[in-house]
Amino acid sequence: MFSSKTVTAYAVATAMSTIGGNAAATPLYRLYQDAFGFSAGLTTIIFAAYVASLLVALLVVGRLSDFIGRKPMILVALLINLVALALFFFAGSTWELIAARMVQGLAVGCATTTLGAVILDTDKAHAPMLNGIINFAGLAVGALLAGTLASFAPFPTHLVFVVLACLSIIEIGLLMLVPETAEKKPWARGVLRPHVELPAQVVAAFLRITPVNIAAWSLGGFYLSLMPSLVVQVTGVKVPLLGASVVATLMVAGSAALVAVQNIEARKVLLGGSITLVAGVFITLAGLYWSNVTLMFIGSAIAGGGFGATFSGIIRSILPLAASTERAGLLSTFYVESYLAFAVPAVIAGFVSPVLGFVATVYWYAALVIVLTLVSFVISLRAKEPTAS
Repeated sequence: MFSSKTVTAYAVATAMSTIGGNAAATPLYRLYQDAFGFSAGLTTIIFAAYVASLLVALLVVGRLSDFIGRKPMILVALLINLVALALFFFAGSTWELIAARMVQGLAVGCATTTLGAVILDTDKAHAPMLNGIINFAGLAVGALLAGTLASFAPFPTHLVFVVLACLSIIEIGLLMLVPETAEKKPWARGVLRPHVELPAQVVAAFLRITPVNIAAWSLGGFYLSLMPSLVVQVTGVKVPLLGASVVATLMVAGSAALVAVQNIEARKVLLGGSITLVAGVFITLAGLYWSNVTLMFIGSAIAGGGFGATFSGIIRSILPLAASTERAGLLSTFYVESYLAFAVPAVIAGFVSPVLGFVATVYWYAALVIVLTLVSFVISLRAKEPTAS
């Protein structure tokens, strides 16, 4: 049997590889567009299909491991993930890609909630930071892996899914060595009923952070759906690794920020992260205006730091305001808002871009991110009561 530290490491690695499968499709979208002939709008629909099923999984089965055990839910998540990877491998049409993304969303939703609970079971001190890092780092690793294989290895739209499937099979084997980390609760009515909650004492703080939360997740959704296409337009270089590297830069910077700010007061982190996010978006836009990919990398790194910092500041601002029995419902509400922001603006951008033009759409999108972030900054700065830390 694994030790407690080894179980934590297993949970982190398994969550990262599962989440990485989400980003693996990002560098391949242009290849799929060429093969299947779909538009930027349909690209964002494929991306949004993942988010829709992820939300269903988070809301419906998010608490299931408390009742049937962590290990069975991890096994279910990994088996569903294998189905998703097989669907990607054999995909021959746009609809099959949508199906693959929907199954993948279910897998990631089951995996992240359960593995996040395992991390909390085995390392309470570092669980908040680790559960943030696995999202950012997993997306970075997945994008880089897919971009590298698609650029330099054979079978560009297939090989990455074989590699990820092998990882899932190994993780299923290692699961036999993982002890159960939680006592099962007696089955209760309503376990599978979607549960969201916004306690009265949290409403004011939640409303203050909502604009910047929408802005940050909207930026992440744009990067994971449309950024590789933007990089091609700016540089003329169609090598998938280049677009994947820009996406990974945002996510790696987000991970680094989560670690760097963990001991700083939440309100300061949130305000500083907001300004950093705006600065990064401006620099990225400058890279677009001057067709300078170096500026796009620098802007993405700064924006990613802002994304990670605001994520940390938001979580540490609102969770302490809720009672322990209210926090699961509050987190559900937070993630519903976050993942809707992750998908909906990107889908709108995908369908608007043929009308306004891709570059003009990017400018309007960036303007929305900047305005929303500054709204939260001003409201938080003027708030009389300090945000909880």
